[in-house]
Order: sequence, then C-alpha cells, then structure tokens
Amino acid sequence: MNSRKFVHMFFQTLLIGWLAGLITSFVVYYSVYATYLSPFDGKELLGLFLFYSGKGLVYTVIAQTGFFAYLFINMYGRNFFRSFWPAVQLLIIAFVLFDIVYFTSKSLSLTFRLGLMFAILIGGLIIAFLKVRETNRTAFVPALFVMIVILTLELSLVLRTGEKGEIILMLVPIFVATAFQLMRLHHVTKVDPEHQKRIEERRRKRLEMQKQRMKEKEAKQKAKGKGKERSGEKEKKASRKASPQQKNKNKKSSKKKQANNKRA
Repeated sequence: MNSRKFVHMFFQTLLIGWLAGLITSFVVYYSVYATYLSPFDGKELLGLFLFYSGKGLVYTVIAQTGFFAYLFINMYGRNFFRSFWPAVQLLIIAFVLFDIVYFTSKSLSLTFRLGLMFAILIGGLIIAFLKVRETNRTAFVPALFVMIVILTLELSLVLRTGEKGEIILMLVPIFVATAFQLMRLHHVTKVDPEHQKRIEERRRKRLEMQKQRMKEKEAKQKAKGKGKERSGEKEKKASRKASPQQKNKNKKSSKKKQANNKRA
C-alpha cells in the first residue's frame, strides 16, 4: 500500500461514512428536523446539518482507527498464536456477541438487545462471505472478527447510554465505513503492474548511478596514486642530481678539517 492509495481510501471512507451518518440522522431524528421544517427555519436546519455531519465524520474516523488497529493486531496474533489464531478469533467473537446482550444498558428492552446482536452478526456474516468470494477462504474469520469484535468495541461508546437513537446513529456509519474498508483492502494492497515497473526502473537507475559513482571514486583514487608515483620519481631524480654537489661539499669540508688539524 503506497501513500497515494492510502490517502485515497481514507477520504473515500470518510465521505461514505459521512453520508451514511447524515442519512441515518434524517431517519432516526426525523421529528427534530420536522419541527424546523413546518415553520421553515434555515439557521436551525443548518445547525442540525452541521451537528449530525460532524457526528458522522467522527464515527467514521473511529471506524478507520479501529480497522487499522486490527491490521496490527492480526499481524501480532498470527505471530503469537500461529495456527490457533483463527480459533482464538472465533472464541472472542462468541464472547463479544454475548456481551452485546449482557453488557448493553438494561434500560433497553431484551428484544432490542437481541435484535442488535443478530443485526451485527448477520451483517458481519454477509460481509465476510462477500470478502471470501473476492479473495479466498482464509479471509472469512478475520473479516467476521473485524465486523463483529472491532465494530462492537467502537459501538461500546454508546451501548451504555440506553438511547436507541444514538446507538443506531453510530452503528450505521461505522458498519458502512468498516465494510467499505474491508472490501477495498485487497484492491488497495494489490500490486499494480505499471507501478511495479516504475519502481523497478527507479531501482535500476539508482544502481546505475551507484556504479557510476563507484567508478568515479576508483578513477580519482587511481589518479591520486599516479600523482604520488610521479612526485616520488621527481624527488628521486632531484636527489640524484643533487648528490654530486653534496659530495663535493663533503670533500671540501673534510679537507678543511684536515688542514685545521695540521695547523693545530
């Protein structure tokens, strides 16, 4: 996954989650919108639009955070549990489905809690089967885990409030955003032949430049070695030329010393 594809998927998910949250607010809180439509009040309607748009965007970002967190959890889980990781995920899924009914606010009816649990389970199974159709069988358990466990963890922010409207308002955008990310992931991580060719061409150019630099360094080192050899030869020639003169000087100095000794 390169940065361009990641950013593209991020904003696509943000747009889809925002639309899902806004449309859900029209359905769940229709009576609130209706009070400002009967005598039309543009300012209040704009305020509602911005308020529920903000909620939809926040819920979508939470869904994106949970999804990318699972990618790291899945990697560490496979390394730690090895072949038992799918079984561990299934056990966690069963525990979370029980928690949806048991730990959700008791002010909500049992029918609503069971309906919420079955809605998440059925929705997760549908997305998991679609994921398997587009990829392979090994994607079933991870997809189901994301659509049930990760989604329920995100939804736990409102499960204890006891407000049906808020639960539905959060459930729809995070479900849509998580499902969209899950179904887009294998497209985003797929190797693009043209992109792969560009990468290989860049690598080839880098290698050529490195080889060229190495050749230039070797040429410079050879040139320095030749320069040193030439300077050494010059010094030897100079010493050879200067040696007869030095001998004459030594002879003269020795004769002077002998003359001084005779005088003494």
